Amino acid sequence: MNNIKVYFLGTGTSQGIPVIGSNHPVCLSNDHKDKRLRVSVWVYSHDFSIVIDCGPDFRQQMLTSKCNAIDAILFTHEHADHTAGLDDIRPFYFRQGDIPVYAHERVLKNLEKRFDYIFLDENKYPGAPSVTTTEVKEDNSFWVKEQHIEPINASHGDLQVFGYKIADLVYLTDIKAIESKEIAKIKECNVLVVNCLREEPHHSHFNLDEALDFISLVQPKKAYLTHISHMLGFHEEIQKKLPENVFVAYDNLEILI
Repeated sequence: MNNIKVYFLGTGTSQGIPVIGSNHPVCLSNDHKDKRLRVSVWVYSHDFSIVIDCGPDFRQQMLTSKCNAIDAILFTHEHADHTAGLDDIRPFYFRQGDIPVYAHERVLKNLEKRFDYIFLDENKYPGAPSVTTTEVKEDNSFWVKEQHIEPINASHGDLQVFGYKIADLVYLTDIKAIESKEIAKIKECNVLVVNCLREEPHHSHFNLDEALDFISLVQPKKAYLTHISHMLGFHEEIQKKLPENVFVAYDNLEILI
């Protein structure tokens, strides 16, 4: 099997860390691990290059990571912190042509409404990018180049979201509930990435206790927490509280599967 690398492009929640105008101690931290762009991940090997979610920090993330080709963008759901960077695919489009995007039908319709100039067939502005779209459906796996991908269905409060299983990596963000049949697809995976917003309960995100309970249920070899808010605390202090196989992800962390 090819060595697959996972690059954490962003590990923050919708406002990022530091939050604009905030005097919260975590927002004032000088530790680079406490500075978090909006959540996204780059999964790649010498055979493929996949980005999951394309948020408002996408341009900065691509420059920092030195990602220079994208075979596909997989969307988890339509919220702005996961989709607002779509226009910044332009340099990839100019080099590669149409960029393949994969998402739930609802999400594709949302993107087509918000970024209508990208989806036009006629009278298109010459500088606008173009995409090809593939609908992701529950229980229907698909391929990006030679890489098999399995969608994982979950709930973000009242909103359906997709996570993705790529080889022995499972990436789940913005989840609050997941059915047992979906959990069965990911049990004992090598690496689990899962959202963990804060210690206090939240209506549509795992808090710390829920994330750790979920990790105990899935029993991955290693787990990484992402989609983190400043309210969870300082990176180094959080890490000290965690089981030995659970890690706080941070921006620009790269791991090998």
